Amino acid sequence: MRSFSRIIEFSTLETKCSYLDDCKTRMEYKYIENATMELNQELIERGWRRFGNYYSRPQCQNCKLCLSLRIDVRNYNFSRSAKRVFKKAEGIRYVIQAPTISTEHLELYDKYHRHMEQKRGWQYYNLKPQSYHELYVSGAHNFGKEVLYFQGEKLIGVDLIDFLDDGISSIYFYYDPDFEKLSLGRLSIYEQIILAKEYDLEWIYLGYYVKECQSLKYKASYTPYQTLQGNPNLDEDAIWI
Repeated sequence: MRSFSRIIEFSTLETKCSYLDDCKTRMEYKYIENATMELNQELIERGWRRFGNYYSRPQCQNCKLCLSLRIDVRNYNFSRSAKRVFKKAEGIRYVIQAPTISTEHLELYDKYHRHMEQKRGWQYYNLKPQSYHELYVSGAHNFGKEVLYFQGEKLIGVDLIDFLDDGISSIYFYYDPDFEKLSLGRLSIYEQIILAKEYDLEWIYLGYYVKECQSLKYKASYTPYQTLQGNPNLDEDAIWI
């Protein structure tokens, strides 16, 4: 039986799409206090993304280009390219724990987003400590974790994930651009796949794949994968093909 205190549902008005020029987007949200692992699983499996206590997914008119994608862990094999990434990452130390917030987190987050503003044209905004806490620490309960990447004692990457009954939901990863040559973004996904294999989990839920979006199209390179059909409700089956 689900046990949570309340769910508040709402949708945004149409705004400019963050992924595709000349497109409009509309998001639907669920604010859920004390979401259980069971409910979190059901929502992620149906294309919702969790940030803090908020779950969201696109509900755009006349556009179905955002596809929820999950990697088939049991049939995934690491390529020679992946093995080169592991070799470059020798000496990196990992810590898995409940999500936290520190000055190191905030400075690294800010440095990464300033870098992405220059590299990809992302809109930069200064995230306050309270906002970081609401996005990445709140709502983690017993299933949300962070994977910290250290070189020596220096924090160089933070990967926010949820453990599900059947897989891992990849929420957000940010890293120190001074270490970009280590391919930390790819490394974080490979490490999720390793974790999933160790725990005999089937899927890595990677969020949205958009073929024409530079920041999201890379997800299709992690084969084999499945995509979700439509936007099923909680009382409907989630069909992945």
